[in-house]
Amino acid sequence: MKLVCYSSTLLEYGGDILASKGMKREKKLIQHGTCSVYQHSLSVAAMCLNIADTFHIKVSRRAMVRGALLHDYFLYDWHEPVLKNRIHGFTHPYIALKNAQKDFELGVIEKNMIKRHMFPLVPIPPKYREGVILCIADKICALSETITGISQKSDQRRQQKCRNF
Repeated sequence: MKLVCYSSTLLEYGGDILASKGMKREKKLIQHGTCSVYQHSLSVAAMCLNIADTFHIKVSRRAMVRGALLHDYFLYDWHEPVLKNRIHGFTHPYIALKNAQKDFELGVIEKNMIKRHMFPLVPIPPKYREGVILCIADKICALSETITGISQKSDQRRQQKCRNF
């Protein structure tokens, strides 16, 4: 994914979000594999733009970028072994929405995107095109990040075995 080609659009519509304290905190939280929540959110926002452009889908680019940047704005480490994190996949959209509403002014499209981005795990689908695109982009990026993380761990184990040989 070429994030660079969308950097000006991401900054234009999401500069205030990217500069926020919450997003700075996301840089320290791991999402999938070795990818931070911040990097994941950037990748998902860029992937949303790429999908909309590739398939010529008419969307609110502003709403789509902002909703994508905030879709995982839950602001905690979901890898911690506590009871609430066992159902993270089901609950984090609502926590992300609550946090985003505290820190930013959101329109109806952004709210719906954040709340429904885990479809079909959360059984109610998104209402707007931007949300459907976010669901797809999030799954693509999550899969890529997870596979990359697994691959990196395998490489590290292989290198360790070679050193011990």
